[in-house]
Amino acid sequence: MLMKLASARIVVPLVVLCLLAINAPAKKKPPAAPVNLNTATSEDLQLVPGIGPVTAEKILQMRKSYGAFKSVDDLSAIRGIGPKRLEKMRKYLTVGKAAAAAKPANASKPATPPKAAAVPADPPCLSL
Repeated sequence: MLMKLASARIVVPLVVLCLLAINAPAKKKPPAAPVNLNTATSEDLQLVPGIGPVTAEKILQMRKSYGAFKSVDDLSAIRGIGPKRLEKMRKYLTVGKAAAAAKPANASKPATPPKAAAVPADPPCLSL
C-alpha cells in the first residue's frame, strides 16, 4: 500500500507536467525579414511575436479604415498594444509603400480617345 502511494506521488505530477507541456504555446519563430504593415496579410502578421489572430485582424481593420500606416508607432492606437508590447514587435515590423491597386488586363495598351461626333461645317443660323 505504501509503495502504491509513493508511486502515485511521482506519477501524478509527471502526468500534470506532460499535459501542461502539450498545451503550452510553442515559441514563435520570428520572420526572416521585417513584415510590412501596409502589405501584410493576417498570416504574415501572425509570424511576428506578440501578434496573434485577433491582433492581426485589428491591424488589418485599422489599415482598411484609416489607410496606410505612416509609422510602426501607429500601432499604439490599437487597443491591447501598449508600449512594452510594441517595443517587442518593432524589430519585426516595417512600414513601406502600400500595395498598388491592381491594373486592368489591357492597361499595357494606351487608351485611345473616343472619336468626336461629326460637327457640321457651317451650323445653321437661328433668326429671331
